[in-house]
Amino acid sequence: MAHDIVVGVDGSPEGLAAAHWAAREAERRGTGLAVVHVWHPHPHPPPYIPLDSTEHHWAEQLLGEAVRSVRNAHPGLRITDRLVCDATVAGMLKAAVDADLLVLGSRGLGALGGFLTGSVSQRVVGRSTRPVVLVRAGRSAADEHLPATDGVAPEEIPGTPYRQVVLGLRTDRPCDELIEFAFDAARRRGTGLSAIHAFRPAPVPSVPLVSAAPEGPAPVPRPLAHELADQERTVAAVLRPWREKYSTVRVTETVTEGRAAVVLVRAAQAAGLLVVGRRGVDHHVGAVPGPVTHGVLHHVGCAVAVVPHG
Repeated sequence: MAHDIVVGVDGSPEGLAAAHWAAREAERRGTGLAVVHVWHPHPHPPPYIPLDSTEHHWAEQLLGEAVRSVRNAHPGLRITDRLVCDATVAGMLKAAVDADLLVLGSRGLGALGGFLTGSVSQRVVGRSTRPVVLVRAGRSAADEHLPATDGVAPEEIPGTPYRQVVLGLRTDRPCDELIEFAFDAARRRGTGLSAIHAFRPAPVPSVPLVSAAPEGPAPVPRPLAHELADQERTVAAVLRPWREKYSTVRVTETVTEGRAAVVLVRAAQAAGLLVVGRRGVDHHVGAVPGPVTHGVLHHVGCAVAVVPHG
């Protein structure tokens, strides 16, 4: 049975955090949730498998514990479980082939770190044809909302406003799938969307120390203010039809000079969700995301949605 949202669990804290994030997203979308654990037998069982158990039984227990945790927290949600025997990355990609969204946990590197380089999550991101959301361990429902006032009970947290959604936007190759994902996420949460575009100024032509008589007027560097204004007009034009389609979403457009990954990490510090794109799909086994996506996955603490596009 196809589900709109698939989440992969592996017994880790980040996997469990991903499962609960996926459950909340399924409730926001009014869909079901498939909780998937991918396992494969080893010639010699790993040391964490008890002597009186098998890898298959251990995998069943791991999946069952995750499903019970999510069901206890979301009793009204339609949840199914799927135990898949396959290589981890290939199994997750197959499990999500008909899903609208795949959610995975991703291991942190510490308070100032981020997502682990070369992890299963990043390899799935590099090869998935579906949007993938990566969730850090320790992220809870409260982290998606603005800080609540003292005395607010846990069950009242969903009533507090959501943190904004941040969209990393390119103007040279804007993508409908990416932009619509971000607008739709903001609409479902009833929150604002911050569209961020970072650019690097055109290089200033160097002037030789000694040169022959010029054949024409020397090139005049374009002032940064003019380039910034051009970029702002382009961003406004790209977003205009989406503002009209999602008229209830409050949109803030920010255009700034700088490296995209650095700018997005800074912008996402107070966000509930960061949405970035990934052009094309690389089916190579070791494929990983591009440099901007790779950079934000290392340093952003909130959930990160990576949307593939043509």
